[in-house]
Amino acid sequence: MESNHAPPKGGTVARQAAMLCQDRVFRLYLDRRRRAKFGIEPSALHDGTHNEQDARDWLIAACQINSRAELDSNPAARQTFRIIRNRVNHWRAKEKGEKSP
Repeated sequence: MESNHAPPKGGTVARQAAMLCQDRVFRLYLDRRRRAKFGIEPSALHDGTHNEQDARDWLIAACQINSRAELDSNPAARQTFRIIRNRVNHWRAKEKGEKSP
């Protein structure tokens, strides 16, 4: 029997968020987003700087939650996550299009 003190288990949206944080392209998006936002040169913030934990930390801060598990029960956080995921997917498609001949 489970304890009532256990943190909430993540559902579908929390799993999607975990997969996003594991995605190398999402972490690359965060590298390039930070450089653009703060005017940082690529030599000072290399591609591949953000790791999975950095991505998780950024995502929970952006969604104003303490854990990705909250995404399944917090409508405002879930909406923010969907906006972020859509922006990343748009960026991914744009990047892929620029690399095609």
